[in-house]
Amino acid sequence: MERVAQRENLTGEDIRREVAAGRLVIPANRLHLAAGEAGRAALDPCGIGRAVTTKINANIGASPNSSCGEMELTKLRWAVQYGTDTVMDLSTGGDLDAIRETLIANASVPVGTVPMYSMIVDKPIEDLTYDDILGVIRKQAAQGVDFFTIHAGILRKHLPLTVKRKMGIISRGGSLLAKWMVHHGRENPMYDLFDEISAIMADYDVAYSLGDGLRPGCLADASDDAQFAELETMGELVARARAAGVQTIVEGPGHVPFDQIQMNMERQQAVCDGAPFYVLGPIVTDAFPGYDHITSAIGATAAAYHGASFLCYVTPAEHLSLPTPDEVRTGCVAYKIAAHAADVARRLPGARDWDDAISDARVNFDWPAHMDLAFDSDRASAIRRRDLDLDADYCAMCGHDWCALRISKEVTEAIANNPSPQPNQQL
Repeated sequence: MERVAQRENLTGEDIRREVAAGRLVIPANRLHLAAGEAGRAALDPCGIGRAVTTKINANIGASPNSSCGEMELTKLRWAVQYGTDTVMDLSTGGDLDAIRETLIANASVPVGTVPMYSMIVDKPIEDLTYDDILGVIRKQAAQGVDFFTIHAGILRKHLPLTVKRKMGIISRGGSLLAKWMVHHGRENPMYDLFDEISAIMADYDVAYSLGDGLRPGCLADASDDAQFAELETMGELVARARAAGVQTIVEGPGHVPFDQIQMNMERQQAVCDGAPFYVLGPIVTDAFPGYDHITSAIGATAAAYHGASFLCYVTPAEHLSLPTPDEVRTGCVAYKIAAHAADVARRLPGARDWDDAISDARVNFDWPAHMDLAFDSDRASAIRRRDLDLDADYCAMCGHDWCALRISKEVTEAIANNPSPQPNQQL
């Protein structure tokens, strides 16, 4: 907690108070925390909640059609380099246990998973048993996973509410559990086993990320009865998890028109008693595949301003393919921008210091300082050097004679030297 407090310019008592209230979550499996002592990457915990800066998550993971463990390790490294605070391994292909073990061993940031993927990697969802569920959760907790997405909020009684949707159930976990419930005529096993799952997670200090199995997959389905019915169940589960001593994050909608974002954020905060809200975007228009890192970053800034604490990045590959390392980088940068913009707008102490420092460098034509302060110094420097040396005291957009900053300095100096000039009649 002290490390988190120092990074966030808060006291240890501030952090402890927010954690105790359930408004701040620090995902940190006790085994991942201790892993640095065994020669593995040491976990650097982060705090997720409204009292601290907005955090971002990068989804990585191999699929049956693409990637491998080495590629996912590259994605992990790039994601951390470009600012992610956590990663989620969503692998559904290859040796899932080996990929997860490699990522945890090399991750200095918290690692999350969706354990259900490993439960059914070699069998149909209909064959999933209660023993499978508890066994996989216990195994992944023992590997050092820091937070689990568990889709316990989608219930049998919610399923008829999805029939009138344009896109139905678009959550992978939600759709699989819906199929299991329909096949067996029974309640969601994650809901039935929630207390048993919580006991395992409490033993390893694993945090919940309560999965939104009924999140909207298009604007037409946003803020509907199915989404909000599941949210009510999430509120119940937050209370049960806290009673079991398990820190809890709540996952939120993915596609939401811009004008509905504030309402969604405020409703979650009320229903879930201030539990940190973790949103995918939200994506504010469905019409720009290939550019959803932009459509979602617009929504992410609004979401973080109005109540979200944790932003799951979206890459240009969203809805199209598994992201490449370069698309992981692009998604991380877009979401660092969104998170920082929201923190500045929230007026968090110190949030604007970075912006003010880079503005000082610009006005003083201190290009080396400008590049050092840039989030991606290599990219900024490469663009700068295309047309001019780094030490030139102007940029190539306007050139020397048209530089507004240079002209402004001349005007300021003229006013300082002659504050009340007489009109010049020679025009």
